Amino acid sequence: MHKAVAVVLMLLGSLIAYDNTAHNAIHVEVLAKSTKSWNQSPLPSYPTTQPEITILRISIAAGTALPMHQHPLINAGVMLRGILTVVTERNETLHLSAGDALVEVTSQWHYGINEGNETAELIVFYAGTPGLALSISK
Repeated sequence: MHKAVAVVLMLLGSLIAYDNTAHNAIHVEVLAKSTKSWNQSPLPSYPTTQPEITILRISIAAGTALPMHQHPLINAGVMLRGILTVVTERNETLHLSAGDALVEVTSQWHYGINEGNETAELIVFYAGTPGLALSISK
């Protein structure tokens, strides 16, 4: 396990333990914890080279469809507002709305579409390596 991952897990464990004390000054809610993506595909192993974390805030205007693409690395996100539909090349479909967490499919062609009336906004965390593309378009 990478040292950075171990440190994050230790800190999260400390926060959860603290939340369970009488103080209740911090609340931790697990939004997603999985070894599989949303369509139940297993997540790939982490690379053994230098890790690089990227965090993006993505806004998708109402009525906008993203192009077919795939992610060569593990990523996960949380919908902040709006709605978003994600569809794989095999027509597997996921509907997301504000507050939903997503463990994205890896190395599978898919696209997203905002079928709502407002901008969809999400925060996405990518676990990659320096120089590795976050997504690849078809």
